[in-house]
Amino acid sequence: MDFQISEDSAPSEFISEEQRRQLVGRPPATGAWLVGDPVGDRKFSEVFNLDLESGGRLEGARLAYETWGEINSDRTNAILVLHALTGDSHTSGNAGDGHPTSGWWNGLIGPGLALDTDKYFVITPNVLGGCQGSTGPSSLDKNGREYGPAFPQLTIRDQARSFELLAEQLGISQWHAVIGGSMAGMHALEMAIENSESIARLAVLAAPPFSTSDQIALNTVQLEAIRSDSNFAAGWYYEAKPGFGPHKGLALARRMALLNYRSPAELNHRFGRTWQSQVSPLTERGKFAVESYLDFHGNKFVRRFDANSYFTLVNAMNSHDVGRDRESVESALSKITCRTLVLGLDSDRLFPLSGQRIIAEHISGALYGGELQVIQSEFGHDGFLIEIQEVGSRLKGLIES
Repeated sequence: MDFQISEDSAPSEFISEEQRRQLVGRPPATGAWLVGDPVGDRKFSEVFNLDLESGGRLEGARLAYETWGEINSDRTNAILVLHALTGDSHTSGNAGDGHPTSGWWNGLIGPGLALDTDKYFVITPNVLGGCQGSTGPSSLDKNGREYGPAFPQLTIRDQARSFELLAEQLGISQWHAVIGGSMAGMHALEMAIENSESIARLAVLAAPPFSTSDQIALNTVQLEAIRSDSNFAAGWYYEAKPGFGPHKGLALARRMALLNYRSPAELNHRFGRTWQSQVSPLTERGKFAVESYLDFHGNKFVRRFDANSYFTLVNAMNSHDVGRDRESVESALSKITCRTLVLGLDSDRLFPLSGQRIIAEHISGALYGGELQVIQSEFGHDGFLIEIQEVGSRLKGLIES
């Protein structure tokens, strides 16, 4: 079925006219960045090979990344900021050629900000398996065809290892700090467990020590939503015409995820039972405002993401367990010897505080603030992205300690 975005896809008070114009028309089969697209602020690593936990090997891979600030002469001022599931390397900056959205952490990186680029060199890579420049399912294999569903299965540890290879290429033997929230917090934990001496400071935000059955179940139904879209075509959809990719399934997965990223209190307070466009939802044409909000974000998402990458990254998150093959979760966490900030959100229903408490109680390094840092927020899991002042003050304290 043709897939076209209507101009009435979100409550008008929540989007700009420019955003509305961007969502009109048919999206391409994949929202991935492809070779030949505007590069924007991306840089690219040297090509590398990676042995995988699955026993396979990914050859000819590369990471896209962006940087802010300048590295010092002895290469000791580098801060690695990792991104969550649907983020990318564009942590800070405006939308524009090559970057469909503005920076996902605008307000934290720059001169005089928490991650002060007058002092520090900040780098964010697009995760391996992603779709915004790093090697992933939408990349071309050695035969010149998209990997698609044939892309190898990755784990959080595989991806963490790729970040270590990037550091080697850049000549960075120790990070001044490694910062990660949500999925990125999983990567940060793995890096600190495997090679703690390479990290002077660690920040783990709204992330668990392992993925629980509940979290895996939530991920599973999102992936099934994509599979159920006939346009997914078992993952071979890249030659589909605009509007005929797996957009409905991917948009539905995004809607499901959003319900876990935000808290019930925030959604109830923000939307209540208001209608969209003053049309009663008791009629066929009417919608509640919250329905339209979910529609808008689902429809926006398909224009910047790839369905196969969603599978790759969600399955990597399902693999997350710091205790796997390491005796126990507690034993693994005890290998973290660097100064560490562990932060959680009181309203987070995706990765609740219980997980962050386990991390805070079992690391061996000095705990920033002496205990788990908890932010009171109505925004749920997304609070680590939204509560810029609260998060920024703690990151600044850690980085300058």
